Amino acid sequence: MRLSAKIKVALAITVGLVVTTAVDANAAPSFQRYVALGDSYTAGPLIPWQQASWCFRSNNNYPSWLATHLGLYSKPGGFTDVSCSSADTTNMTQSQTTPSTDIPLTSQPPQFEALRLDTDLITIGIGGNDFSVFGSLISTCPEVRSSDPAGHPCQDHYTINGIDTVKAAIKQTQLNLENVIKGARTRSPAAKIVIVGYPRLVPPSGYCPDVVPFADGDYAWTDSVARALNDAQATAARRQNATFVDAYAASLGHDACTGSAAWVSGQSTNLFRAVAYHPYQQGMEGVANLVYRALGGRTPATVAPLARDAATKAQLEQMADIVPKTLNH
Repeated sequence: MRLSAKIKVALAITVGLVVTTAVDANAAPSFQRYVALGDSYTAGPLIPWQQASWCFRSNNNYPSWLATHLGLYSKPGGFTDVSCSSADTTNMTQSQTTPSTDIPLTSQPPQFEALRLDTDLITIGIGGNDFSVFGSLISTCPEVRSSDPAGHPCQDHYTINGIDTVKAAIKQTQLNLENVIKGARTRSPAAKIVIVGYPRLVPPSGYCPDVVPFADGDYAWTDSVARALNDAQATAARRQNATFVDAYAASLGHDACTGSAAWVSGQSTNLFRAVAYHPYQQGMEGVANLVYRALGGRTPATVAPLARDAATKAQLEQMADIVPKTLNH
């Protein structure tokens, strides 16, 4: 059967539309200026390659992977990462004190200073250090384990007059996060704002005391604290019309007890992988993919970020000596 000229043209146009649609569906979301804000779960302390910064920021953190997926990593002015280990919500508008080998302490400018009127994408991973929530857990829970290995001595430690003081503090963190979103939007009114949640540290059931030396009962409590923190982030995002990316749910099967599948480390610091209780590179890649999909992307490219502003060997040795002693989150 022979097709008429009109039918041939119609088919050609239809096929062209189908091909175009397929290409567009797989195209990277379009942004011009991306700024990443956050704490060490954003910065990536000791994940190679570390930048020459006392914020202990890695070139393989999720902002760098996301910027690479978006084609902004090497674009002049396209990508700015000011995430800093140990930052809390106050460091969005206030300077942050960080360690240094040259002088006793140095200072990082407020992270909001990186925002501009033409910033069109902002990711924010913050909140875990407010009221020292994360630092309290990873410092106190191992210390009190021996007093009741099968119980929940860490939870008991932070329960005063029947009130879970850690979860009570997280309620205030939610309000802090809402203010952060408001502040970011004021400075960059046209920006897409994404709140990035924290991956889980412990499994929903079971224990691995050699990796995470908490009492058995404190595993469930620690997991409930992580859920409360992510719920606070999600609620703040919803109330302020921002996007929330749920790294907690997505990291099921990737907690510190899962061996080679883990997105985060346990009690041991590996100078060539991650600080104790912090993300590995594979966790950062996982979170970057989550954010990319939340922005409308499909299958990101697997090209790794370049090692820009990389620390020298001498600087890395200094960082390796300082970071385990000073870092909370």
